[in-house]
Amino acid sequence: MSPIALVTGASRGIGRAIAARLARDGCRVWVNYAGSTDAAQSLVAEITQAGGSARALQFNVADGEQCAHVLEAMIEEEGGPEIVVSNAGITKDGLMAMMSANEWRQVIETNLGGFFNVVKPCLRPMLRRRSGRIIAISSVSGEAGNAGQVNYSASKAGLIGACKALAKEIASRKVTVNVVAPGFVETDMVKDLPKEELAKQVPLGRFGTADEVAAAVSFLAGREAGYITGQVLGINGGMYM
Repeated sequence: MSPIALVTGASRGIGRAIAARLARDGCRVWVNYAGSTDAAQSLVAEITQAGGSARALQFNVADGEQCAHVLEAMIEEEGGPEIVVSNAGITKDGLMAMMSANEWRQVIETNLGGFFNVVKPCLRPMLRRRSGRIIAISSVSGEAGNAGQVNYSASKAGLIGACKALAKEIASRKVTVNVVAPGFVETDMVKDLPKEELAKQVPLGRFGTADEVAAAVSFLAGREAGYITGQVLGINGGMYM
C-alpha cells in the first residue's frame, strides 16, 4: 500500500507544489485547505488525472477541535499518514508598535499552533508503526528575524524549536522530524513585493521556486533521509547561512 502524506495549506503556493511532488513520488495525498475549495479540488483532479491518488480535507489548522475531528475520522478510515507536512501559514505584517493583539495571536495560532493541532493526532499511529516523517515549513524569517514580521518570525522560529524537541522525543520510535526554511519563493505571497530589489539581497541573485522547496521535502520524506532528524534545511539562495 502506498504511504499516505498529509500536506496542510496545500491548495496553493509551496503547499500545492509539495502535494503534487509527493503524489508523483507515489504517495496517497491528503490535500488540506481552509477555504480555497476550487483550488484544492483542482489539485486533486490534477493528481488523479496523472494517475495518482488524492483527497481534499477541509479544516482550519488553527482550530484544534476541527483538526482532531477530521483527522481522527480519516485515521480511523484509512490509517494514519506516514508523512505529515505542516505547511499552512498566514502573514499579518506590520511594526510591533502598531500590531494588534489579534494580529499577533492569529499568526501564532495558525503557524505554530497549527503544527501542534495537526501533528498530535497523527503521532500515535506513527509511534505504533515505528516509522514516519514529520516536516515543518518554517522560513528564513524564523532563523534571522525580519523587521515588520515580529509575529511571523516568532511563529516560524517556534516551529524550529518545536521540531528539534519533538525529534528528540520520538527518535527512538524511528520517526524523524525536520524543518525546511525557505527564503524568497515565487508564490502569491510575494506577488506585490519589489522582486528585483529584493533579489539583490540573495547571493544567488533570484527568488526560489515552489518546486525547489518541494524537492527538499521529497528528499526528507524519503527512505534515504532516515538518518536525518532535528535539522533545518534552508532553501534561501544563501540569504542565511
